[in-house]
Amino acid sequence: MIRTMLIGTLMAACTSLGFAQDIKRTPIRPSHPLLGAWKIELPEFACYEMYNLRANGTKRTISGKEVSESVFQISAYPSARGFYKWVDKIIKHNGQVDCTGDKSPVGDIAINYILLHPDGTQFLLCAEENLNECIGPFVRQESI
Repeated sequence: MIRTMLIGTLMAACTSLGFAQDIKRTPIRPSHPLLGAWKIELPEFACYEMYNLRANGTKRTISGKEVSESVFQISAYPSARGFYKWVDKIIKHNGQVDCTGDKSPVGDIAINYILLHPDGTQFLLCAEENLNECIGPFVRQESI
């Protein structure tokens, strides 16, 4: 089941670790099903977010006026429950505000879990390996 939830839930779903640990960019195989551009519409903010996950372990995000870059680690295959673990650290941004009017802090680390739709065209972003706190759908786009 793919459903859209409010951006406030998005913020809650992102398990932030602040500056507690460090992660390194981890290149992933070019055939990984989550590589590429993904978009979530946020009609309650008349806004959208676009994520571009690259094989070199970096991600570009556009959210409102904010453009940020991250390094990430993502599991090569889904867990027994069907989720990919995703650890993401913001390394730079343009200083502008995102869809909610906030600025993402450089150095912020988030741990989330992705449930990919069987057809590979959508995913849910979840706080845990269950559907209790998820946002989505993020829909596959042409590369940005």
